[in-house]
Amino acid sequence: MNKTNYKQTKYNKPFIMQRADPYVYRHLDGTYFFTASVPEYDRIILRKSDTLDGVVQAEEVTIWRKHEKGIMSVHIWAPEIHYVDNKWFIYFAGGDIDDIWAIRPYVLMCEGDDPLKDDWKEMGMLEPKDAFSFQDFSLDMTVFENMGEWYCVWAEKVSVGKKISNLYIARMDSPTSLATKQVLLTSPDYEWERVDFWVNEGPAVVHHDGKIYLTYSASATGECYCMGMLSIEETKDLLDPRAWKKERYPVLKTDAERGIYGPGHNSFVKSEDGKEDIMIYHARPYDEIIGDPLYDPNRHAYRMHIKWDEQGRPIFDYCNNY
Repeated sequence: MNKTNYKQTKYNKPFIMQRADPYVYRHLDGTYFFTASVPEYDRIILRKSDTLDGVVQAEEVTIWRKHEKGIMSVHIWAPEIHYVDNKWFIYFAGGDIDDIWAIRPYVLMCEGDDPLKDDWKEMGMLEPKDAFSFQDFSLDMTVFENMGEWYCVWAEKVSVGKKISNLYIARMDSPTSLATKQVLLTSPDYEWERVDFWVNEGPAVVHHDGKIYLTYSASATGECYCMGMLSIEETKDLLDPRAWKKERYPVLKTDAERGIYGPGHNSFVKSEDGKEDIMIYHARPYDEIIGDPLYDPNRHAYRMHIKWDEQGRPIFDYCNNY
């Protein structure tokens, strides 16, 4: 198919080109910070702007580069920037050039006021509380606060026959360490989570009206990539997997009519006035990929205006008026 032969609107036009796994954080002063995976998978970048629109043209600064050997030397993926305990932290995944799929979660810390200009310090791998977390392919770590406690959710592969990627959750006792053992949150149970690979990954959290909604991505990274969702009341025990509700069907998937293929790996951020929820996600503008989809550079960052239905549930709709 012609890769550009579809009708573009402001709903399906890429927000930022060739930036996958996009993460946007809105700071206490209203400043927006943007980071994402770059096609070369070799560095971590940051942009900042007073407005979300301004992120598009904002200067992009490389704040860290991969090692030449050993850990963190290949496949630098899915960075997220967070502000915890008056410090900046970036959580990201990286492999070892001698074992490229030995992907593990790592942490950078910046104690300065400006994360684009001030120094970043490597804090190593996130410290687990048990002997089995981060022992295999582990990535897509996100952290969030609820009821005064911080939690971490990440994807990790396990193998009992076929290797599958599950989502796990743990409570944190510091920005660089877990306080509890991992709890299995969700596995790829349904057919739409098992296309080519059995995958749950890319968790993202949004709070609304006393509930937590956790979206995640499923299946391989081509056209079949899509988004599922879990939800829980904020007052429930987040470490009790039975307290979470999992949606039977994907909440967002490919829309060929609008030229949006393989939507997923999203984040949520508030609008400038703090009243609207906006989802930042990645997708491709075509479905015919030559070679491994993982190395196709054209996963672009898109955005979607989230509306809420009468039950307080998010509506993921490409037609939402942004």
